[in-house]
Amino acid sequence: MRIGVLSEQRTAERRVALLPEAARTIVDAGHELAVQAGAGRWVHASDADYTAAGATVVESAADLIAATDLLLVVNPPEPGTVGALKAGTVIVGLLNPFQEPEFVKAACAASITTYALELVPRISRAQSVDALSSQSLVSGYRAALVGAQLLPRFFPLFMTAAGTIPPAKVLVLGAGVAGLQAIATARRLGAVVSGYDVRAAAADEVRSLGATFVDLELESQEGAGGYAKGQSADFAARQHAALTPYIAQADVVITTAAIPGRTAPLLVTADMVRTMRPGSVIVDLAAQTGGNCELSQPGETVEHQGVTIWGGSDVPSQLPVHASKLYGANLSAFLKLLAAEDPEDEILRGSLVTSGGRIVHETVLAAHSEQGA
Repeated sequence: MRIGVLSEQRTAERRVALLPEAARTIVDAGHELAVQAGAGRWVHASDADYTAAGATVVESAADLIAATDLLLVVNPPEPGTVGALKAGTVIVGLLNPFQEPEFVKAACAASITTYALELVPRISRAQSVDALSSQSLVSGYRAALVGAQLLPRFFPLFMTAAGTIPPAKVLVLGAGVAGLQAIATARRLGAVVSGYDVRAAAADEVRSLGATFVDLELESQEGAGGYAKGQSADFAARQHAALTPYIAQADVVITTAAIPGRTAPLLVTADMVRTMRPGSVIVDLAAQTGGNCELSQPGETVEHQGVTIWGGSDVPSQLPVHASKLYGANLSAFLKLLAAEDPEDEILRGSLVTSGGRIVHETVLAAHSEQGA
């Protein structure tokens, strides 16, 4: 199979689909691999490193895609790039099919087969290809560091001759992979940490990390695939009221809640922000999908009545080396499934978005129909 890796086209993207070490694994498996020149510049991987790994370095994107059967990407390519691919080419990556209608349209028009890794079913066998989780790990770690950086206080307890400095109080909303990593990192930095999730099953995971689970005594909102389900307006109102005193007491609030294919749930309203002490910090990892905080702006740090609000944007790209390492391992594992050519494989079926000029993923098709796309 002839596999290509493009230099990512989006300005803020610093990751690459494959590091040289992952490239070597794919070449050793018998595939031909071409990498666009400069693709690894942000992860300190030179063109010579890819050549040493057995890949061919190609100068232009046009030359690369002309000889590619399968394209590995981090983000969906531009529609023009998709249109230049030959019919039947396969694209694998984090394709964001719900929010990228133009990419999906272009893939259908060009008869391109696409697999979106964020749609991989949450089953044990799929853990090695679960790029959503691997990148959430990076985001959660980064979120805790951002909170510590922006907070004008120490995270840990200090007992000194000049007096005692109490530890910071960190509240993490959402106990998925990103939330749990944020909890673990904030704990390592010495903060007193509590965590909340609408799924009752998350309580034990929060406590296992040495944090306190915030029990609002609300009904559990467990959804399909281990995710939280969408909440009603009544539930959201009761949740906001119950969360407000915990928000007010926190020095740092880290929000990580997301529902695939939907706008992020609103967890922190403007009124709740106003209860926080000046100097407090909110780190919103869901800013790009609507925001868990009403006042967050993706890619911006804003201040509201003395509270600093950091809106996450392309967060895994802010730690591109290890984000790319994990992502490349996910892609390598996915390629093994593709090579097995089992059309009934539930991982492949669950992540297949377009094939034969049409959308074949039912949930994506329904979402695009609702949007009139």
